[in-house]
Amino acid sequence: MVIHMDDFGYLGEDDAYFDAACQSLRPQPVIDALNNYYQNFNSCGERVKYSWGKQTDDHIISTRARVLKYLKLSSRHYFTSFTLNTTYGLNIILSQIKPGIFSKVITSDIEHNSPFLASIACAERLGIPREIIQRESDGSIDVKAQDFTRAIVVLGVVSNIDGRKLENVKEVIKAVRRAGGIIILDAAQALAHNAELLHKTEADALCSSAHKMYAPSLGIIVARKDLLKKLDTTFIGGGMVDDVEADTYKLSYENDYHIHTRFESGLQAFGEIVALGAAIDWLGKQKTKTLQQYSERIFNYLKDHPKAKLVNDKATPTISFYVEGLDSHLLGKALSYEGIMARTGYFCAHYYLDHQQGLPPLVRLSLGLHNRDQDIDKLEAALGKVLN
Repeated sequence: MVIHMDDFGYLGEDDAYFDAACQSLRPQPVIDALNNYYQNFNSCGERVKYSWGKQTDDHIISTRARVLKYLKLSSRHYFTSFTLNTTYGLNIILSQIKPGIFSKVITSDIEHNSPFLASIACAERLGIPREIIQRESDGSIDVKAQDFTRAIVVLGVVSNIDGRKLENVKEVIKAVRRAGGIIILDAAQALAHNAELLHKTEADALCSSAHKMYAPSLGIIVARKDLLKKLDTTFIGGGMVDDVEADTYKLSYENDYHIHTRFESGLQAFGEIVALGAAIDWLGKQKTKTLQQYSERIFNYLKDHPKAKLVNDKATPTISFYVEGLDSHLLGKALSYEGIMARTGYFCAHYYLDHQQGLPPLVRLSLGLHNRDQDIDKLEAALGKVLN
């Protein structure tokens, strides 16, 4: 099935959106699913006995199962919880790791601030050293050069700078677990268009943001059940307990059927969870061939332009560049005047781009399944006008 642009029929002829790495646009079936919840069975999940609540429960259960199916993971070993976003998911896991189990924290140089900062806080809390390892130019990691012994490893699967991938992610996971460590993945940029990297993964946990995969704003945690033995319960509230006495409580997650409540304190974003299920269904029907063609067209245009300095080594749906002597923020404003919506700055990757690579702020063009031929034409015309 090809993409029906009617799914993005709300886009005007002059709307050229190139910031999908921040948040993707939502197709009409996802918007309809969210509206359907609010208009037809707006209710709390896992708490009520009336019919609307039953519908909500059914949808939430279905979405949890869809997430695991999308990743080709078994519910025997994994479960799905919902949070605010990727950052929240990474922090809630790392902040609860028990002391005395692990000897160091490892992350990489190209990470988004979400895992990078959370790994700093984790190392400081546990009083253990932290290492920053370098990625290869293609995004992979030289496993043989690393010592993962009893390490907490936090890595991104796809870069939000230039789309480079942790191509050997499964090899890295095996090496970490074989060395007595755990590995937590930032999958925010991977789930929409590179989910195959995570199929049947054996990672201890992965965190992602639904709003980067054509769903509403929502966080996703997929975790191994045995990871919970290594965590303390320090963040707790309604929805997580079966019983409460004066000074004690019984946690719901101790019952396998409610294991997802381990990371779900308080009321959840039920409508957004319902709509995530619709987004997964929608994504399963799309093809990304056109998206790659658009990426190559933009990459080749910038590669051949004498003033543009590409960060990318190859074409991906996330392309970053700068122009020597021209402030990227001003360039972004100039593109905006031409109807191009693009991101400028360091994209929450300050350590790598600014302090390690010494690059100036960049312009990022990130594509999604909403983009059209006319968007690429408009972008090339705007770049030609502004850069020339």
